[in-house]
Amino acid sequence: MDLRLIEPIDKSIGTAEKPQKEISAVGLEFGVLGPLEVKMNGRGLTVGGPRQRAVLSALLLSFNQVVSFDSLIEKVWNGRPPSTARTQVAICIATLRKIFRTAGWDRETIITATPGYMLGLAGHSLDSLRFEQLVARATELTAENRPAPAAEALRQALALWRGPALGGVYAPFAETEAARLDEQRMLAVEQHMALRLRLGEHQAVLGELQALVGACPLRDRLRYYLMLAQYRSGRRAEALTTFRDGMRHSIEEIGLELGTDLQTLHDSILRDEFPQLDVPGIAAPQREVRQTVPSQLPESDAYFIGRSREQWLMDDVLLDGSAQPPIAYITGSPGIGKTSLAVNWAHRTAHRFPDGQLFADLREGDTPTVLHQFLRQLGAEGPLPAEPADAAERYRGMLEGRRVLIVLDHASSYAQVRHLLPTSGGCCVLITGRANLDELMQKYRALRLRVAPLSDDESRETLTSVLRDARAEDSPEATSRLAALCGHTPLALRAAAARLLTKTHWRVLDLVRRLERSGDRLSELSIGDDSLRARLDRSMRDLDPRVAAAYRELSRLDDSEFEAAEAAKVLGTDLLEAEDLIETLVDAQLVEAVGRSAWGEMRYRWQELVRLHAFHCLAAATPCGVGTD
Repeated sequence: MDLRLIEPIDKSIGTAEKPQKEISAVGLEFGVLGPLEVKMNGRGLTVGGPRQRAVLSALLLSFNQVVSFDSLIEKVWNGRPPSTARTQVAICIATLRKIFRTAGWDRETIITATPGYMLGLAGHSLDSLRFEQLVARATELTAENRPAPAAEALRQALALWRGPALGGVYAPFAETEAARLDEQRMLAVEQHMALRLRLGEHQAVLGELQALVGACPLRDRLRYYLMLAQYRSGRRAEALTTFRDGMRHSIEEIGLELGTDLQTLHDSILRDEFPQLDVPGIAAPQREVRQTVPSQLPESDAYFIGRSREQWLMDDVLLDGSAQPPIAYITGSPGIGKTSLAVNWAHRTAHRFPDGQLFADLREGDTPTVLHQFLRQLGAEGPLPAEPADAAERYRGMLEGRRVLIVLDHASSYAQVRHLLPTSGGCCVLITGRANLDELMQKYRALRLRVAPLSDDESRETLTSVLRDARAEDSPEATSRLAALCGHTPLALRAAAARLLTKTHWRVLDLVRRLERSGDRLSELSIGDDSLRARLDRSMRDLDPRVAAAYRELSRLDDSEFEAAEAAKVLGTDLLEAEDLIETLVDAQLVEAVGRSAWGEMRYRWQELVRLHAFHCLAAATPCGVGTD
């Protein structure tokens, strides 16, 4: 069968307007559903000789998987490699990387990974993957008895084809894979025709089916659909002729009569018994899908103390049963306990969300990765959409009618979370981070909750709970002083308690005196890779250079509280620019606004340990944050 004969038909079948929704930017666009092609920003890239095309095809057919040197050599030379095969493969890889870089894609797409190479598809598109996803979606919609959107999905899938698969790649492995892809294409064509007949488009599909049967006379399913379309269009004699032609061709070519389904249809048409006949092959029974209940919350903080006001506000806003999914954004300075508050509240209210709890640390994966993790946790099977907008649509569909709690930790922008927000009113979203997220507040009625330092009582309770002995209770004045030296910040308080735990011969007063005498109190209160100092270093590294310079210079002020006029003198700027710089630091949760002076001027305040960090950065020979992970 020559698929080139039906290429125009598939193009007409697949023609459909693109859905009116946001299309995410894609890097390299790889195509194997037709001649092998690579595009960047719509412009075709030239992939050179047959070896380069074979190597690229082999990597694309195993995207996101390591393909060994030996496997590439076997595929390219089909078991008869030259002695320089490994060198030639390496040259092909280097050339492909250069082609991609020259086109404007600077990130590594083909990764060296023992024992060979891997083509990572993150940020790129592959038409065969998109085809499989659309066909899988059509199958789901058919099972849900939704033929119209299922037909639309198949139209889009077939529109991706440009001709026989892997055209221009001359290797046995490519021929085998092309045959598999082409068969998938024909199955999709058959399914599409069946759905269109089910939708009553029997007259519209007549011409397409006649051409398809002419190109593929031995495919019984297509002949069945043609006969059915002819009969429903009032062309009973033509339907019977189509059967006789098929019977003759089948006997001549393979020595067999047509199948039982076709003969049964022929007999029914002959007797004119059924004015409307069922369309076989698409009435997949709707599956009873066992709903997966995810439980992704990390462990509760064993030393979580206080925050009763914050939790009361969260209860009031997030558990009110509104039609729109309630959202809370918890923000505050580094180490203040944003994640602890979110996770503790999530565990306390988990019973209100019987369909599961999803959690993602947004520092550890981009939006598509998190969407795919959430989809799998919710029970999604088969290929997942590569485009964030498509994955978000499926994610929101799976959340519809469910009561799920979603915790998004360490958000840095609205763009990072927007595809992760549900539309189902039964769900609830907790977001933590230091960024402003103005767009979130503008588009949603979200609760913005700024977490403040602990009270003196809460700080002493934190120290006592970590120490698990009487030292904190035996010296309340020293304990209060230690809490103040820690800025009433939970992370610093725990570090101080940990120092006392390892120094069982120390009194609380010993540590207080040590911190008061230390030239670098922050280092004394920083333990491990995720210490308060490390978090402040990361925060400063995220600042614009001008703002980072202002952060350092403002530590010269004599008082922890100040006005913009005082800051302008230290910074050497006018009042308006000083206000802009300070407000940027407020947005970054490094400085806080605390009210107005008697003259109506805005007053700002450093948190003690943040100020110490800024002063240390000012005194350091190199900028803080350099070399900090």
